Amino acid sequence: MSDVPERWSQANVYPDMWADPDQDPRNNDGASPDGELATLQDYLRDYRLTLQMKCEGLDPEQLARRSVPPSNMSLLGLLRHLAEVERDWRNWIRPGNPAPKLYGARDGDFDGAVAEQAIVDSAFADLAREQAATDTALATHPDLGERVGKDSIAVRALWVHRIEEYARHCGHADLLRECIDGRVGQ
Repeated sequence: MSDVPERWSQANVYPDMWADPDQDPRNNDGASPDGELATLQDYLRDYRLTLQMKCEGLDPEQLARRSVPPSNMSLLGLLRHLAEVERDWRNWIRPGNPAPKLYGARDGDFDGAVAEQAIVDSAFADLAREQAATDTALATHPDLGERVGKDSIAVRALWVHRIEEYARHCGHADLLRECIDGRVGQ
C-alpha cells in the first residue's frame, strides 16, 4: 500500500484534463476579447476560476493540508494569501495609509490556514471581498498606461502582476490537489 493517491480526472473526452471542455467554466466558445484591458480581465477571470476549481469538493482538513513538506503552503493558505495580496495591490493604488494586513504578521496567511470550517468560510469570503474591492479600484483607472500610487506604478503592471500571481499559485494548486486526492490539473 502507498500513501500516494492514484491519479484521476473527471474528464472523459481527455482523461488528462481536469474537466471535459464542455464542462469547463473557463472555456468560452466565442472570439477572444478585443483590446488589451479586456484580454487582461479575461485571463485573470480564468485563473481565479482555476483556483476555485482546485478547491472544490474538499473538506477543511484537505484544504488545510500541507502537501509538500516542509512548506507551509496549502490550498487554504493560497486562498488566504491571494486575499492578502489583492488588498496589498489596492494599497499600491491608494494614497495615504495602507489598509492593515488581513492575517497579521508575515506568513500569517499560510500559518493560520487551519482545518476549521469557519476558517475555510472566512477565507473564501475574504478572497471574494478583496477581489471585488481591487476590481472596483482598478475600474477607476481604465488607462493601462496611467501611473498610480506613491510609487507611480503603471496600471498595466498591476494587471500583469495580478495575472502572474494567480498563474503561479494555480501551478502550486495543481500539485497540492494532486497530492491530496490524485486529481490532475489541466
